Amino acid sequence: MRATYITACAIGAVVVIWLASGQLGDQPEPPASSIAESNQRVAALQEERPPTRVRVSTIHASEQSRVLTIRGRTQNKRSVVVQSQINGLVVNRPVERGDRVTEGALLCHISVEDRAARLKESEASAAQAKIEYEGAVKLSKQGLQSETAIAQSKAKLAAAEARLKESELELARLNIVAPFDGVVEKVHMEIGQYVTPGSPCVTLVDLNPMLVIGQVAENELLFIKPGQLATAMLPKDVSVSGEVTFIAKTAEQGTRTYPIEVHVDNSDFLIPSGVTAQISIPVEVLKAQKISPALLVLSDAGQMGVRIINANDVVEFHEVNIIKDEADGIWVTGLPDVAKVVVVGQQLVVAGEIVTPTHQPLSLVGGAKESENPAL
Repeated sequence: MRATYITACAIGAVVVIWLASGQLGDQPEPPASSIAESNQRVAALQEERPPTRVRVSTIHASEQSRVLTIRGRTQNKRSVVVQSQINGLVVNRPVERGDRVTEGALLCHISVEDRAARLKESEASAAQAKIEYEGAVKLSKQGLQSETAIAQSKAKLAAAEARLKESELELARLNIVAPFDGVVEKVHMEIGQYVTPGSPCVTLVDLNPMLVIGQVAENELLFIKPGQLATAMLPKDVSVSGEVTFIAKTAEQGTRTYPIEVHVDNSDFLIPSGVTAQISIPVEVLKAQKISPALLVLSDAGQMGVRIINANDVVEFHEVNIIKDEADGIWVTGLPDVAKVVVVGQQLVVAGEIVTPTHQPLSLVGGAKESENPAL
């Protein structure tokens, strides 16, 4: 019986010693006393872990135009309400809404009434005043006419000529004509209507050239210069081109943006006023690479960029800027001229990590030639 107790105690002592030794071996590592020590521990763990395998593709930079895209709209160059300068009865209006007219074309015609008779009277008065003035001058040379009489004859002649000119203008103003080439947008006069000076005849719209207007932010304003070529995309994929003709020098109070204007040829009057347009203006030439949008990642600071590897197979994060986008990728700046971009596994690695790269041919990445430099 005593031997059994002794054996049990020995077994228990062995178990206690074994358990104690296990607890001592699994004690947690004390916290790092400094950031440097914490970084050393992380580096030691990474050295123990095998490098992550990733796929990379080599892309090359090429010169690309950075295009400034502005949302805008078309606007007719001018719209004028053509008015009557005299009173009278409207006897003819040969135009209707939508008609295209050329400069000088008849829009409305007002009745002559007694204006022709007044013109003949003015012509006769002017002729009489001229004869009287010439006679006074002859008498003055003979010493038979005073300077005062000559001055009165000259003033009478000037007044008669002014009345004649006024009568001629009255007849000329019977025809209300187009001041420029355009389209009749509205008609205001009807045949048989009595009008007074200032009465509107038609509203005439000038559609050539057509203006494409937009608003530019202040940080992009210095890149735009008058004379630059601009392209505007209209509804139904209609593309038109023209030159930048106006850049505002003062900002809009509400938006702090600057209006700009682009003149576009519209000699066929096919572009209507008021439609939306997307204006594209090449502003500078940069070295850029084409990549797939799927390769974009965010850093811990929230910066958008791309992960690449250097010559030592260490991952680097490079912040990029998108300068333009196309159907098969985006063009970005911020990468080295020759870069090995991580195309598979970019979400599994971080900057500073050593990886094992596998090179993936460009034809497999994006199906494009190497000269196009995509990493899709």
